[in-house]
Amino acid sequence: MLVSKRILLGITGGIAAYKTTFLTRLLIQAGAEVRIVMTPASADFVSPLTLATLSKNEVLSSFVREEDGTVDWNNHVELGLWADLMLIAPATANTLSRMASGACDNLLLACYLSAKCPVFVAPAMDLDMYKHPSTQKSLKTLMDYGNSVIPAESGELASGLIGEGRMAEPETIVAHLQAALRAKQPFSGKKILITAGPTYEAIDPVRFIGNHSSGKMGYALAEAAAAMGAEVILVSGPTALKIADPQIRVIPVVSAVEMHTESRRYFKEMDIVIGAAAVADYRPEHPASEKLKKTGDSMQINLVRNPDIIASLGREKTGQFLVGFALETENELAYAKKKLKEKNLDAIVLNSLRDTGAGFGSDTNKVTFIDKNSEITPFELKTKAEVATDLLHEIHKRLKD
Repeated sequence: MLVSKRILLGITGGIAAYKTTFLTRLLIQAGAEVRIVMTPASADFVSPLTLATLSKNEVLSSFVREEDGTVDWNNHVELGLWADLMLIAPATANTLSRMASGACDNLLLACYLSAKCPVFVAPAMDLDMYKHPSTQKSLKTLMDYGNSVIPAESGELASGLIGEGRMAEPETIVAHLQAALRAKQPFSGKKILITAGPTYEAIDPVRFIGNHSSGKMGYALAEAAAAMGAEVILVSGPTALKIADPQIRVIPVVSAVEMHTESRRYFKEMDIVIGAAAVADYRPEHPASEKLKKTGDSMQINLVRNPDIIASLGREKTGQFLVGFALETENELAYAKKKLKEKNLDAIVLNSLRDTGAGFGSDTNKVTFIDKNSEITPFELKTKAEVATDLLHEIHKRLKD
């Protein structure tokens, strides 16, 4: 949720300011770009040099900067427009009161009043200050303005007292930002099941029948769906790829039968299902329990059909939006439309191995999206991450329809 997000972090003069070093590091690790504005008093609690080093940006605390006889103006309007979101942490009682009243006597407050983006505040103060009616009135006023408050936590305070008023821990603040951003995404509240990668069908404990699928397209779809707010279950065949997003639950499988079982297990609770896996059509009828030895110039293996996972789900669907993939080498459009109809799909994504840069193993793909109403949407060659976003937008468009 925070990848490439521009975050303006405002730091005020409370003891909890020391936590902003950890907070800045977590935001950077989450993929955000961070710029920091401090009140003059906050420098008594945390070093601007430390924060500048962690954020890789100059830390600002005044409207003007005087260096080598020159004077530069720190433009609060520019900073307010730059940010995708503004976070004030810690937010002291004084700063909360001044924000609520519209006071503007430092750079941080000027940035707040200029901000066009969502604003989050993380209060931090002693328990009696936090509970005081004036502080609670300030918080209510800020929420009425449309700002978001990250609630203070209970615990040991700098005064030695124990109670409510501690600034939320950096991990909690980051999770709050991510949840707030996710709630505004197009697939917020949706559950999406994606199959990815190849399946391996055992000949014996050593050998298998498989294909060249890397899983990159399915994994890109999973990551894009999570970034668009979905809760994702990724049923993955064998692949070297990794997923870090906690919104994506990875269920590893090996064979087509295992993938079929796991897909059916979660199918009923899903809103959208995308079958991006390259499932083996056949498997050895009787896999050997021990490694087969060479006994001649040839070997015969009797193969039986694997379950058609996407067709099986098509027969069972009760309102899920079901998307299949078709990788073809000839008569591509005709075969894709046939699969779309026969498997009771809502849409199908056509790949052609005739297209340079498309297909297994590459980081790019070129696809055509075809829905059940025969609306055809072709896309140019793009990275698989970009293709995933395009496909999910096409799905979302049809969900709204």
